[in-house]
Amino acid sequence: MIKNTKNLRGFIAIASLIIVGLTTWSIFLFYERIKADERLKMEILSEAIKAIDADDVSNYRELVRKIQNSNSNIPGVIVNDKGEIVFKVNLPQEIEKDSIKLYNYLENIKDDNAPLEINLGDQNQILYYGNSELLTKIKYYPLILLVIILLFIGLLYFFYTTSKESEKNKLWAGMAKETAHQIGTPLSSLVGWLEILKSENLNQDYIIEIKKDIDRLQTIAERFSKVGSKVNLEKTDIIEVTQSTFDYLKNRSSNLITFSIDMPKEPTYVMLNKPLYSWTIENLVKNAIDAMKGKGELKIEIVRSGNWVRILVKDSGKGISLNHFKTIFKPGFTTKKRGWGLGLSLAKRIIEDYHNGKIKVLFSELGKGTTFEIKLKKQSFR
Repeated sequence: MIKNTKNLRGFIAIASLIIVGLTTWSIFLFYERIKADERLKMEILSEAIKAIDADDVSNYRELVRKIQNSNSNIPGVIVNDKGEIVFKVNLPQEIEKDSIKLYNYLENIKDDNAPLEINLGDQNQILYYGNSELLTKIKYYPLILLVIILLFIGLLYFFYTTSKESEKNKLWAGMAKETAHQIGTPLSSLVGWLEILKSENLNQDYIIEIKKDIDRLQTIAERFSKVGSKVNLEKTDIIEVTQSTFDYLKNRSSNLITFSIDMPKEPTYVMLNKPLYSWTIENLVKNAIDAMKGKGELKIEIVRSGNWVRILVKDSGKGISLNHFKTIFKPGFTTKKRGWGLGLSLAKRIIEDYHNGKIKVLFSELGKGTTFEIKLKKQSFR
């Protein structure tokens, strides 16, 4: 099915190029034919002037009048040896009456076509002529056609990418909801078994830790269920949520990693969805831990900057090359041997699509570490 779709797109593209090529070529041939016809008419005019006696003014004007009647759309100007205009035909009245405009017009049409020489024996005259209105319009038709085609291609590309993005979003949502469903089934059983264990004579510390992990699984299932659904944002103290996420990750990470956090002491409010924001911080921290190979320094910093709250996640890992600063947020991109490459793309989706914020690689140097920056709009205290 996919192969047939690609073949169809290729056929349509080739057919479109052939149609465009044939249309452009036809217009070009039509243009050249009209241009040749107009030159022939002006050659007839020049030959007629040669054929008559220059002293016979009445015959001259009568012949010119007849030729002019057969040619009512090609502008022409005849000048003598001194460069003086001795005859003009099919010029706009406002140009004919103004000598300055007339000579300016003459200079302009000199570039339109090759002039025709009129040899009258004792003197030579030159016939300059421009293009008719029809020929002028036809000359721009290929350009207009090209613009229309480019607009059409642009619209097709826009609709194609939009539909593709919509399909991708549906796929994301479907995968997330199915994952939440699959996690939910055994999770319900675990909750039941935990209640049974509570009634047994077991070390309560073990039960507390098991409960924490079950709660964690419930949180993960809730996060997946929210992807593709309408996300509710609430005015939340980001300091408290970040600290809670930080503590959880620190307690479950290697002792070889030095964790630190630097935040304002007073509450800082933003519009937030707690589970999804915590998920984003977790993804960034886990990526940092992987980049450090389980050993190094990791710091989370929150800075208030004008109307924004900046959350910085810094690590001392292997760093990211400059040409990967943007591609790391694309689905499927990963430098790991195992992994789907969805963590950072999910983080970008959560911050930018759901929270109307920004996320980017603020700094990275190979062998020295990376700093990710999240920016969220700050809310007033009340």
